[in-house]
Amino acid sequence: MTTADPAGPGGPCGPAGPSAAAEAEGPGRGTPDGPDSSAGHGSSPGRGRPTGRTEPAGRPEPAGRGGPVGAGGRPGPRRRAARIAAAVGRYLAAAPGTFVWLAILGVNTFLLVRMSPRFRRYFLITHSTNLDELSHHPIKVLIASALWTETPSFLFWFVVFNLFLVPTERWLGTLRWLAVVAIAHIGATLVSEGAVAYLIHAGDLPHRTKHTIDIGVSYGVSGAVGVLTWFLARPLRWYYLGAATAFYLLLFGLSRDFTNLGHLTAFVLGVACYPITSGVPGGNWRPRKGSPPGSVLRFPG
Repeated sequence: MTTADPAGPGGPCGPAGPSAAAEAEGPGRGTPDGPDSSAGHGSSPGRGRPTGRTEPAGRPEPAGRGGPVGAGGRPGPRRRAARIAAAVGRYLAAAPGTFVWLAILGVNTFLLVRMSPRFRRYFLITHSTNLDELSHHPIKVLIASALWTETPSFLFWFVVFNLFLVPTERWLGTLRWLAVVAIAHIGATLVSEGAVAYLIHAGDLPHRTKHTIDIGVSYGVSGAVGVLTWFLARPLRWYYLGAATAFYLLLFGLSRDFTNLGHLTAFVLGVACYPITSGVPGGNWRPRKGSPPGSVLRFPG
């Protein structure tokens, strides 16, 4: 049997090992048996507690560095921008048909203002749902006429689309929304141009009226105005219906032309689309007390 050399490394006469250094320091200096002298460096005194340095968790990022959290716990600029972008994305995705239509209208408006006046008139006539074009290219002009406006007015239609077409699509869904818009646009076109054909035949309108400009998105919008009647709860529904009916009758009374006849017809057809709304959740809407103005746009669908 052999014994360890007392003068070897780690022995009493050799260099002090970890345990010897601890005993030399005395109690309370890095051992769990006494107060920890490193308490002032991030650890608290006490038996059996760790002696390492710890960093405080969840320290807010100073304001102005673009981090996720600013001073006082407020979101930083990047996070605020990300939230705004996400909210805009959700808003656009909730009414894809409306915003695709609006984007096409915006591009076409840009092209329209760059046409010469003479070419613009020729272009609009050949893309209008007038009697001449309907008799030769009915499908083409019924689609194309809903993608252009006679005058560049994109900002006006941007507001109108968000007021009426966006709520309609969010409520009904894209397919039912498209059905309402198509019924109103096609039906109002046929009624108004039918009236033009009758008046030309009766001699009350000149023959050149067959080539008039009849183009725009207003028939589809008027259909959405009409169908939104069934989105509202009673009695607000009847107030809305009365006000909208009075508006379209006033338009027709002030200018009894085929365009305003088409607007009135499209509105009536929109109201008549009540069966399309059957079984769709989110109807019977009424404003809640204290609700923000945009709360009408936050409903199921």
